[in-house]
Amino acid sequence: MPATIRDVARACGVHVSTVSRTFSAPNLVNPETRSRVLAVAEQLGYRPNKAARALITGRTTNLGLIVADITNPYFPPMIKAAQSQARLHDHHVFVADTDENPAVEEELVRTLAAQVDGILLCSPRMVTRSLSALAQEVPIVVVNRSVDGIPAVLMDLASGARNAIDHLADLGHQHVAYVGGPAVSWTNRELRRAAVAAAKARGIRLHLLGPFPPNHAGGVAAASAVRETPATGVLAFNDIVAIGLLESLREAGVSVPGQISLIGVDDIPQAEIVRLTTIATPTDTAGRAAVDMLLARAAAGRRGGTPADQAAIADQWLPTTLVVRESTGPAPSTKRVPTARTGS
Repeated sequence: MPATIRDVARACGVHVSTVSRTFSAPNLVNPETRSRVLAVAEQLGYRPNKAARALITGRTTNLGLIVADITNPYFPPMIKAAQSQARLHDHHVFVADTDENPAVEEELVRTLAAQVDGILLCSPRMVTRSLSALAQEVPIVVVNRSVDGIPAVLMDLASGARNAIDHLADLGHQHVAYVGGPAVSWTNRELRRAAVAAAKARGIRLHLLGPFPPNHAGGVAAASAVRETPATGVLAFNDIVAIGLLESLREAGVSVPGQISLIGVDDIPQAEIVRLTTIATPTDTAGRAAVDMLLARAAAGRRGGTPADQAAIADQWLPTTLVVRESTGPAPSTKRVPTARTGS
């Protein structure tokens, strides 16, 4: 039979409440007594009831992590890093997937709220009004979304887009297409805004295409739209879209990078396999930073949220890097003629 809290108290010669405080509020227990209780608990194999501790302390030691699409290779490194960081703080992570559905996303937050100390939302799709309302019910930190009053970990995608457009311009491309993702995506807005500004600064023509689904099928669907423009360079919403686009273009007989240069975003493992030029984003760093930020926010809520607590959970921006591979090259010496829409 497993050891109980009473067994530990009896063996230590202390009251049951002292053992309870040792695990729920150790700062309130004399250090010598606390060490003795912990040693006896370890010897007897006692493990405190987490549900009971949650009722006493208001802490579950669980975190929720909700992603837009768990099949996207962008998310697993972030999930793995978040789980590792949470374990360092004696927390566990529940992972859920919304399949890009804002209604499912909101339902998951409400379902998890009572079971966790806080929730990480990665690339959330729900409207700002709903997100702000939920943040009043449970501590929330977002990744790749900027919402007033909610701490965020943000990739410097604007800098990445500028570097991508500059790279294509330096290669002589005068017509560039941006293949956009979901219209509600913060990432999409950041990339598009920066690409428009960078193209204007370099005096090149930017063709805005989309929105397209942020997956392989979206890239395949975008191929015909790209071919209808005179673009010889393309910046895609993410690597998955870029890879779908790459495959479809090559199947249609379009040489990459001979006729069209292509750049993705994220630097997922598959991007290196197909030798895709891409904007690398530090997803593992984002996962660790988001967990630290969420734990700080949860602690701030328990303490009433002092100015110092608020300063500790300010937004964090992470740098991006352009990784140049073989999918980009000099602009064709002759202007590419757009093709009529086909079934490619």
